[in-house]
Amino acid sequence: MTYLTKLASPLGPLTLASDGAAVTGLWLEAQKYFAAGLERETAERTDLPVFHQAAAWLDAYFTKRERPSLPSLSPRGSDFRQKVWALLLEIPFGETTTYGALTEKLKAAGVPASPQAVGGAVGHNPISILIPCHRVVGAGGSLTGYAGGIEKKRCLLELEGADLSRLYTPKRGTER
Repeated sequence: MTYLTKLASPLGPLTLASDGAAVTGLWLEAQKYFAAGLERETAERTDLPVFHQAAAWLDAYFTKRERPSLPSLSPRGSDFRQKVWALLLEIPFGETTTYGALTEKLKAAGVPASPQAVGGAVGHNPISILIPCHRVVGAGGSLTGYAGGIEKKRCLLELEGADLSRLYTPKRGTER
């Protein structure tokens, strides 16, 4: 059974999913891969402690206050995707990295990887914002590859105070 709840945010409605103990999904409305991997059987549930923890973290994040500890996270995906998502959690608040840099970290740890495979894993991150896939940019600083949309990626990075002076939005059809 998967439990769902909705939260309001400055970026629009967010949908959270949980197995009852951990957050298993967080999607922006109409995001690419919205609710991917959800079990067929779902129930609306607003009273789960993990949803309260996620809401408190998100409220602090969006209001630029000190964030409490992340709620328990349990994204579902392959071993490779789990490794990529773990690296995303290491990217400091307000900073960015590239698909290539993540690829090199994986290779240094003995994990075969390519920037394209890393991009696929980042793009399929089922727990947006909490697992900060928005902090990954293309080579040379292109703002590319955010399932929630490039403008929302830019908003999240601005909120975090990231240096956007060297980042740019690629022309349509030239991403990555």
